[in-house]
Amino acid sequence: MVFNPTTVKEAQDFIEFVNKSPSPFHATFEASEILRAAGFKEIKERDSWNDGLIERKGKYFFTRNGSALVAFEVGGKYNPGNGFSIIGAHTDSPCLKIKPISKKEKSGYLEVGVQLYGGGIWHTWFDRDLSVAGRVLVEQDGNFKHTLVKVDRPILRIPTLAIHLDRTVNEKLIFNKETQLAPILATTAKAQLSGIEASEGVEATTNHHPLLIQVLADEMNVKPHQIRDFELAVYDTQKSVIGGACNEFIFSPRLDNLEMSYCSIIALTQAKDIDNDSNIRIVALFDNEEVGSLTAHGADSNLLPVTLQRLANTHVIDASKSVSLTAFEEAIHKSILVSADMAHAINPNYPDKHEENHRPEMHKGTVIKVNANQRYATTAVTSLVLKELAKKHQIPIQEFVVRNDSSCGSTIGPMLSAKLGLRTVDIGNPQLSMHSIRETGGTEDVKHGIDLLRVGLIYAFYEEFAVLEQKFIVD
Repeated sequence: MVFNPTTVKEAQDFIEFVNKSPSPFHATFEASEILRAAGFKEIKERDSWNDGLIERKGKYFFTRNGSALVAFEVGGKYNPGNGFSIIGAHTDSPCLKIKPISKKEKSGYLEVGVQLYGGGIWHTWFDRDLSVAGRVLVEQDGNFKHTLVKVDRPILRIPTLAIHLDRTVNEKLIFNKETQLAPILATTAKAQLSGIEASEGVEATTNHHPLLIQVLADEMNVKPHQIRDFELAVYDTQKSVIGGACNEFIFSPRLDNLEMSYCSIIALTQAKDIDNDSNIRIVALFDNEEVGSLTAHGADSNLLPVTLQRLANTHVIDASKSVSLTAFEEAIHKSILVSADMAHAINPNYPDKHEENHRPEMHKGTVIKVNANQRYATTAVTSLVLKELAKKHQIPIQEFVVRNDSSCGSTIGPMLSAKLGLRTVDIGNPQLSMHSIRETGGTEDVKHGIDLLRVGLIYAFYEEFAVLEQKFIVD
């Protein structure tokens, strides 16, 4: 068997992360656990960061909404006004989300009303073993507790219409997203025989099927009437796995963008030589990228700008000394952002969909993404910085440009670059079937992504960028 057991180990660790992260809330929790294990201290946005809380060589993180996270490590030689070394990624993926009033009943079945979140390939959700995961607000002694829930067994399914009733299905698959993409939960007859009824006076148990509420209650070991509200995503219960004849593939949901989120967090925790770093190293994992990022916990919010401003103005050296009034502005122009979001590998069945000189392949390195219309924020300067560092540390990289006759997706890179005036480079690992319920990536690319962000961007970028940056004579 031809495979590298080291890269498979890296991929296997990532797969464990994905399998524990069926929602952005779970992904943020799992990232927090990785950070805690690496010695990072949790802090709160609502608290003061002065009075000695933030120190040189200190490791910290905080979450917002339970679905976004910012982690940072202060360089041993950091002074206010020094730069920020930032990696940005996102925790969300296209999915179906349970409606606020989801109770439906048709033709002898209980159905669950769902909303479409993001730009999913929705036909891939048919005939899959589905369940729900997310956060639930549970009432306890008059208070409401944010509780994660993940129902591991398949309880939902969206059935396709039999070919005998639609002979054209292999020529075209057309369906109504409101009426024909509703998952079935149970038959009406079995639900009635269960004897499960709504809790009197509790809105959640009347807006949703009591059977669904009971499943959630059993999973969390609470009473149905304690469930007051929730944000639940539908997810595929089939586990992420390593596959291919040579163990070269990852078959998985949510590769976009949990793979780059994972690589970013691992890279930060594995970075060395913080003593000699004059920057603050930052990883920001945002929610809601798939729907435009314009939320309180998305990349188009104040999350990163306010964090950078607070860090620039924090007394990490000597509380008795004043910080320059322009420390934040000075820092921005000494900083760089790596926008880490998955990229398109060439599909062998559709090679004409790629520009002839830009056809990323699996196992050949993380991709630098460029777009003349600024759908990606990469510039010649930021691309060169990355190429120079990758070359120095023998890390493979590739480049991607979309065809002129194709539309181009975007990332958090352009909005953050514009909002902050940050030099930015857009990168991502190559994958197939982006936005399908089941995507395909390469096992070696997990390690490539970690290496590029840790060695090429954290070991080299985080620790050497401040020196390399001075060689570029640009405004």
